[in-house]
Amino acid sequence: MGSDRHYPEERPAHDRVVEPFAIERHPVTTRQFADFVAATGYVTVAEEAVDPADFPDADPAALVPGSVVFTPTAGPVDLGDWRLWWRWQPGASWRRPTGADDLTTARADHPVVHIAYRDAVAYAEWVGRRLPTEAEWEFAARGGLDGQEYAWPGDELRPDGRDMANTWKGRFPYRNDGWGTTSPVGTYPPNGYGLLDMIGNVWERCSDVWVPRHPVSDAGAVDAEGRPNLLAPTTSPQVMRVTKGGSHLCAPEYCRRYRPAARSAQSDDSATSHLGFRCVV
Repeated sequence: MGSDRHYPEERPAHDRVVEPFAIERHPVTTRQFADFVAATGYVTVAEEAVDPADFPDADPAALVPGSVVFTPTAGPVDLGDWRLWWRWQPGASWRRPTGADDLTTARADHPVVHIAYRDAVAYAEWVGRRLPTEAEWEFAARGGLDGQEYAWPGDELRPDGRDMANTWKGRFPYRNDGWGTTSPVGTYPPNGYGLLDMIGNVWERCSDVWVPRHPVSDAGAVDAEGRPNLLAPTTSPQVMRVTKGGSHLCAPEYCRRYRPAARSAQSDDSATSHLGFRCVV
């Protein structure tokens, strides 16, 4: 697990053992999430008004239901300032990924997006499952390829020019010759375990609270039910958790996180146009 060759937060590479588990073949789709909402009446975090207590310095007029949406720039920009391509979009949610038209039907087979941590946990509980630990997710993503760079054989992002995952093609963040958004699950080849979209398409939520390096002192078996860092779901912007797999926005010149070892942090309240999940049991 992990890697010593890339970003600091992936270190150190180390051995870890996971107990047996089953993982869903693909990320939860818009259709599946719509079934959950229809059965339960659930309202996602992005569809609720923002609590002013969480953002005391914000303009009260801006504290309306919505989410964060990627917007391509007109040309090259400073890649050190993510605010140039992300915007807060009132009305954006899992139904309306851009904040405009309802795309529940049009993107029924795409991964559901704009999912806060509480939303993912609620769905998982409804289907009798849970979110994966980071170790479980990474084990599954590797597809049996121990220590390899990607979730497929070889050391190239596009072996023989073949697209293996929905990642950014072109010049980030202004020109994309690929999808430019999510793609239907199963568009790209499965990994060695038959799992789809473990890399690219959407970042996937894990249950682990974020730490900037891998803790290795407890590198024995992972007890998903007893680990102290599996906190109850919150909607706090201060609680950060691990996300894995990269997304359709990962580009070689900006975010090389289209690898099993790669990891990132998202707050529990984050709901963005490239953030989804899958469940395990």
